[in-house]
Amino acid sequence: MHIAVRFSSLALALGAAFAGSYAMAQTASHTADIERILASPAFKTAAATIDKEHGRIVEDGIKFTEIPAPPFKEEARAKEFAKMLKAVGLADVKIDEEGNVTALRKGTRSDGKVVVVSAHLDTVFPAGTDVKVKRQGTKLYAPGVGDDTMSLAVLLGFVRAMQAGNIKTRDDILFVGTVGEEGPGDLRGVRHLFTKGEYKDKIKSFFSLESGSVSQITNGGVGSKRYRVTYSGPGGHSFGAFGLVNPMFALGQAANEFSRIQVPATPKTTYSIGVIGGGTSVNSIPLSGWMEVDMRSESVTELKRVEERLLKLVQEAAEGENFARSTKEGRIKVEAKLIGDRPAGNTDAKSDLVQIAKAAIEAGGYKVAYNWSSTDSNLPMSLGIPAITIGRMAPDKSGRSHSLDEWVDVEKEPMVKAMATSLSIVLATTGME
Repeated sequence: MHIAVRFSSLALALGAAFAGSYAMAQTASHTADIERILASPAFKTAAATIDKEHGRIVEDGIKFTEIPAPPFKEEARAKEFAKMLKAVGLADVKIDEEGNVTALRKGTRSDGKVVVVSAHLDTVFPAGTDVKVKRQGTKLYAPGVGDDTMSLAVLLGFVRAMQAGNIKTRDDILFVGTVGEEGPGDLRGVRHLFTKGEYKDKIKSFFSLESGSVSQITNGGVGSKRYRVTYSGPGGHSFGAFGLVNPMFALGQAANEFSRIQVPATPKTTYSIGVIGGGTSVNSIPLSGWMEVDMRSESVTELKRVEERLLKLVQEAAEGENFARSTKEGRIKVEAKLIGDRPAGNTDAKSDLVQIAKAAIEAGGYKVAYNWSSTDSNLPMSLGIPAITIGRMAPDKSGRSHSLDEWVDVEKEPMVKAMATSLSIVLATTGME
């Protein structure tokens, strides 16, 4: 018995030592590969091209920003992005059935799979929003300029830099502009890419390029469920029909109970009521009342628990109102309609994809930070496909995302350095030769 225990302990110790040695060797290999890429004449030419074309990249970003791309209306921006991808010499440029723009850059030893490098076309802002870009020094202000419009210009900059350096990669690279990343879009573009599109079974890894700092690796995808909960009833005059069931009372009860749900700090789990409405007039018992609810979690299990609690308590609120007041003209009914469903997932921090990104970011002189968020990467993460979201800006060079005074700082030196670092991540992953 004691011999077996000692043997088991020894085996565990040896296993841990082997795992540690393997991890160190893996890190050293990725670091060496990044150093090789950065020292190569081809990459130096590419980086110099980014520096030379900085002004053009900024102007491209301004041009895209001033083409409105509200939810479900990204067509005009997509057409311009496709046109510009063709102009830089990419093959097979298409706009798919969902509205995504795809363009292929062939590798030298393709295995039939592709590495996706993407940015999203849409913004959160409704049609009619003033998207004219305003300059203040090196800062650009406009709705959507940072999230994620400037990334489209950066992708074009990457391609031009790779062409100028005559860079060859082992893998095919599929550059993509996705639709429907924001809000009500519910990841419809990337969902189509992975489940219905031409490349649905051919994607080996995935990058989403976003507005944050290049030092940040988003390897966790926060899942979310969103519901519109609607209570309806017979309605009536506030005085003459007093005593009848009231949808707003049921709604208020449900909102109050929802606000008391206990959630863990870790894994981070949140909930909110973001929009509420209904009613006919101040002196009427309303025919209906509704609220839109957002729930998020780093954990599939915790998200499901909050969702189930919501669905139970909204039904209980309807039943409570029907018990408390008269139903002679009709009962309170409730409908909970799912309006958003983003899957949770994560890419292991020890995976090759994340470790390559870490090595490149550290080689650029930045301190790596890991992050959870809700991005296009959620979808491939949920399918078990290696995926991360990476930034394209130097730290503290963007802000006020999703607001009318959203801004990015396009100061040349920090922007060029950050872009070169992001490009090195992509090149190391795709096997630059």
